[in-house]
Amino acid sequence: MNEHADPVILSELTGDGVMLLTLNRPERHNAWTLEMELLYNELFDRAEADPAVRAVVLTGAGRSFCPGMDMSVLDGASSGARPWPTDRLPPRTRPMSFPKPLVAAVNGACAGIGFNQALMCDVRFAVPGAKFAAAFSARGLVAEDGVSWLLPRLVGYGNASDLLLSSRRITGTEAEAMGLVNRLVEPGELLPAALAYATELARSASPYAMSLIKRQLADDQARSFTESRDTAAALLATAKRAPDYREGVRSFIERRQPEFAGLGENASEPVEASS
Repeated sequence: MNEHADPVILSELTGDGVMLLTLNRPERHNAWTLEMELLYNELFDRAEADPAVRAVVLTGAGRSFCPGMDMSVLDGASSGARPWPTDRLPPRTRPMSFPKPLVAAVNGACAGIGFNQALMCDVRFAVPGAKFAAAFSARGLVAEDGVSWLLPRLVGYGNASDLLLSSRRITGTEAEAMGLVNRLVEPGELLPAALAYATELARSASPYAMSLIKRQLADDQARSFTESRDTAAALLATAKRAPDYREGVRSFIERRQPEFAGLGENASEPVEASS
């Protein structure tokens, strides 16, 4: 049950095409609930379908990003009194199939489900004092949502083993040092910096090209170099037939800002990334 009148996730679209999604249970540090999960998936579906949305920034209200599942939900699930309806929900990996740039602005505690969702974003901004933790081993759980596949690719096998086995907390500073965080920003500048980065992508990069690149980054994890090269050649031929290629070249020659259409607005249709 929502404890306040506002939605558990706030959604705001800027004039530059950046959708700001804010996990909004600050009185519970944005701890995850079923209501939040359902709305989360719905908002990503809307953002994907809306050509006006060029990029998304994900953050948390108050002092936390998301510390994981709400303890009342965990208690009910572990006792069997209120089982989590896993069989009736899609996989908790929606960001991995989202074809537009997704930036996490981690402003505080980021653990469990929150940790996984931040990892599934394309780029992570964080404050130095943010606290990251996988937390699963401390709850008697396994590494959920494919994080045992994703985390070693971000921080290396040794660091991933450390974080997943120990469930220890690390600061934003340590997270940046191991490659988990792309950029450290002081608290007052975190959201402006993340929005500025997403806005630059929205203004200057082709939505179609970015959807193809996201697909490459995901799919090439399971390919050899030769397979990656050959797939890139095929995708390049596809990209060159789309309007964004001509607009990108013309805008460069004419020294002006490109005017790319949103995904779905012309022949440059969205491309699914692998989950």
